[in-house]
Amino acid sequence: MKKIACVLTAAFMLSGMVAGASYNVNATLNPDVNVNIDGTNRTFYNAQGQEVFPIIYNGSTYLPIRAIGEIMNKNVNWDSTTQTASIGGERVTGTTVGTPNNSAVKTSITMSCCPEYTIIIDGTERTFTDVNGNAVQPMNYNGSIYLPLRAIGEIMGKSVTWDATTQTAILTGNNQSGGEVTDFDTQNPTNPTNPTNPTNPTGEITLEQAKEIALKHAGKTASQVQFVKAHQDWDDGRKQYDIEFIVTLNNVVYEYDYEISTNGTIISYDYDAEGYVNNNGNTSANVAISAEQAKQIALNKVSGATTSNIYEFKLDRDDGRYKYEGKIIYGTFEYEFEIDANTGNIIEWDRESIYD
Repeated sequence: MKKIACVLTAAFMLSGMVAGASYNVNATLNPDVNVNIDGTNRTFYNAQGQEVFPIIYNGSTYLPIRAIGEIMNKNVNWDSTTQTASIGGERVTGTTVGTPNNSAVKTSITMSCCPEYTIIIDGTERTFTDVNGNAVQPMNYNGSIYLPLRAIGEIMGKSVTWDATTQTAILTGNNQSGGEVTDFDTQNPTNPTNPTNPTNPTGEITLEQAKEIALKHAGKTASQVQFVKAHQDWDDGRKQYDIEFIVTLNNVVYEYDYEISTNGTIISYDYDAEGYVNNNGNTSANVAISAEQAKQIALNKVSGATTSNIYEFKLDRDDGRYKYEGKIIYGTFEYEFEIDANTGNIIEWDRESIYD
């Protein structure tokens, strides 16, 4: 039996569209994604009575705006001259009925991104952004205008959450007072097996889930790595997880740095293999200070820290002299140091909060 709630997906049929600045993108038609509106699962049809389904593009779920009009009991109109879609006024026609399509399957499709389209809601032109503040554009598929679920939540004044267990988008309540509209980027193209946490009412993943996302992307397991940093942070007004871990292979330390959004999207990552020597150091050079002595000099400046808190330690040669370089991460601070390998003098010392 087909899932009931492939909701909000009645097509808004257009006519006379001009390509203009439109361009094609690859997406996925996904009848397995369900949408629940205020506790009711819904199925929608286009003007010809054909059942239509959610579309996944770039990690977000898109739904046709004709469905929005039906749910809000408002008219949806299209002006082909100005390429303007509008929602407003009391709906004069009933809800479209049709025949369910029980044979629909997940399918790769091509749809058009249409930045030249204008969207008018109750007389006001609207633009939409994703959770990171980036502009999102209307889409056109088979003559229907589609918008991402976050935009739909804004239009309807509802909170949007995601239940990964049942693949159901849930739109509830009256969000006009400023409650959060959670971005629906749970179909994460970078890591589709780690969707938002269905048990978290904010729709955010946990720190442990963020660590799992980073590990899977790097192709590592928790037993293979040593986490240097793992915490939630703020950047440009948005919450994210900063994840850093190291892997030692053949006495070389590889460092992985990840920034992961609270919806599970990998914002950025960096991978370095800079020839770090394992914590035993490199004592083959003719120097007066051993690696262990240099570590102790650095540790003496950080009360409570031990050798297990030292990372990226190596012996280097710069401007004709040998020096030890390393990093101590202890408590909420990160200390970077350079120590003269012959005199034991601290050449450079820097401390910063790991939350900066």
